[in-house]
Amino acid sequence: MNDAGLRVRPDGEAALQDLVIANRVLAHYGVLDGFGHVSMRHPRLRDHFLLSRSLAPALVTPDDVMVFDQDSNATGGDPRTAYLERYIHGEIYRARPDVQAIVHSHSPSVIPFASSSTRLRPIYHMAGFLRGGAPVFDICKCFGSTDLLVRNREQGVELARILGDHAVALMRGHGFVAVGADLRVAVYRAMYTESNAALQQKAIALGGDVVYLTEEEADKADEMMQGVITRPWDLWKEQVLSAR
Repeated sequence: MNDAGLRVRPDGEAALQDLVIANRVLAHYGVLDGFGHVSMRHPRLRDHFLLSRSLAPALVTPDDVMVFDQDSNATGGDPRTAYLERYIHGEIYRARPDVQAIVHSHSPSVIPFASSSTRLRPIYHMAGFLRGGAPVFDICKCFGSTDLLVRNREQGVELARILGDHAVALMRGHGFVAVGADLRVAVYRAMYTESNAALQQKAIALGGDVVYLTEEEADKADEMMQGVITRPWDLWKEQVLSAR
């Protein structure tokens, strides 16, 4: 298992519990299903991150959480099977010192925007973090025909480059990543990326022009929502704990 110096417990017990809750919340609301994953930076070692072993998110427990270095290698000789796409996490953390948590999802309403010329943009204040529209990572453009999974560091580096300083990047034929300076923020953004995508499709289907948030409106809305992030987080946490 993990080297003594890389162990999360006991000082990281709260971080472990929050990461488990994040997995359960995202699974409960269908943003994650049997696939997808959520990670967070190690609470003490900034060049390491925490991510479950390869497991359906709804089944994750504290004992399933592994520690990875920045190259996405499991530490301490941990022999358990890791997610194939752990490089998504390692390379985004490397490129974005501000990011503390990452969600990778395949939620259905988002997929059409990753394979369409219509950009995912904020249609309501709950998704101000989509300011300017979410960029799209098309793995084929750099790596040719693949199974669309981010299987190595080089692919992770390119995804991180496309993400840039955005909160969300879409992945053509695959899904999306959402990031945050806090685990709760990353979960919130993943949840409302799916909601915004569903609403945007409905607005487009009505016909006529769709009015999106301006850059200034999006910035102000995102700042406001981050200030009250405990409200939805506490609700989601209570709902998944009550469902056990």
